[in-house]
Amino acid sequence: MSTEGSQSWTIGRMLQWTTEYLKKHGSPTPRLDAEVLLAHVLGCPRIELYTQYDSQPEEHQRAAYRELIRRRSQGVPVAYLVGWKEFFSLSFRVTPQVLIPRPETEFVITALLDEVKKRQQQGERLWIADVGTGSGVLAICAARMLPQAQVLALDISVPALTVAQENALRHEVLDRVHLLQADLLQAVAPECLDYVISNPPYLSQQELEQAPAELKHEPRVALVAGPTGTEVVRSLVAQAWRCLRPGGTLICEISPMIHQAVLELLDPQRWTPPQTVKDLAGLPRVVVASRAPSS
Repeated sequence: MSTEGSQSWTIGRMLQWTTEYLKKHGSPTPRLDAEVLLAHVLGCPRIELYTQYDSQPEEHQRAAYRELIRRRSQGVPVAYLVGWKEFFSLSFRVTPQVLIPRPETEFVITALLDEVKKRQQQGERLWIADVGTGSGVLAICAARMLPQAQVLALDISVPALTVAQENALRHEVLDRVHLLQADLLQAVAPECLDYVISNPPYLSQQELEQAPAELKHEPRVALVAGPTGTEVVRSLVAQAWRCLRPGGTLICEISPMIHQAVLELLDPQRWTPPQTVKDLAGLPRVVVASRAPSS
């Protein structure tokens, strides 16, 4: 998108040109990317692009847009370029220090709400730990949806906790979301939690190597568990059993690739029979298991 003939660079033409450009450079959603980035530069909702289709952005706006398109063509995720991502109908700040929230992770929250409702705990005080909180989406959504809950937001990364703090403040739950630097649940006392929720690293190194290029822009520590992909979940299961009260529940996002291996980690002497929540594609996405009351 050169500066020549700038008088003809209307919003409509810019969208058409950049959509084709991003498509050639491998974007799986070129039109959506073009719209989100242009709306970001212009400071308007995406829908307004179509009410201003024939208007011509200023040169400084076109220059800013060209730079974003250049970086997107190199595989930088749109969420990092605009600095936010929607999750559970809320807007969250994201940076390259945190994993980008994905729709599949929303099933962790729906599973949590289902468990609380099933146990008729709506008015009962709850302690929840979000392990590997990243941008804080799970901790913050849990706090917003369950006003009786106190939520520990745990992460080994200080930069990630800074982002989570900003998001908790923005969504007015910082008084009930307690941020703590920790490796999984090692800093948490035994038998003090009602729920452990987590979207832990669950990719193997081989899976990362075969993943789309843009995934490699996200923090490796939040993605890769080890050679098999189960290493972090294995530690999480053991630590969650120690920290949960008898009857307390672990709700963990997984990769469909490791579903059976994760089920085998849940010792039937320690855990109730696990339940699996499938995503919209029908793939196993979340495992739910409770600490056996007598264990």
